[in-house]
Amino acid sequence: MKKIFILILTSLFLISCSTLTGRTLGEHIDDATITSVINAKIIEDPELNYFKINVDTTKGHVLLSGFVGSKKAEDRLIEMIKTVRGVKSVTSHLKIETRK
Repeated sequence: MKKIFILILTSLFLISCSTLTGRTLGEHIDDATITSVINAKIIEDPELNYFKINVDTTKGHVLLSGFVGSKKAEDRLIEMIKTVRGVKSVTSHLKIETRK
């Protein structure tokens, strides 16, 4: 009986988590995975890794903010992100900043 009660409580907790944010646990995990893959690609790229680029993913929609060195670098980053599995769209609010 105690195990059933704990199972019901756990299920209710997980259901309430998804209704509070409007996203399921699976969507949270998928978005975190997408964000991690994108951040790894940014770190590996010698033209992007020294800039502050924020990546936010919600239900597969990626929002970029921060700075890049050129419009060409921004365009290349967007195209690179579009190849990541699970990405539905990319919105860029990146600003161009040259190295000092």
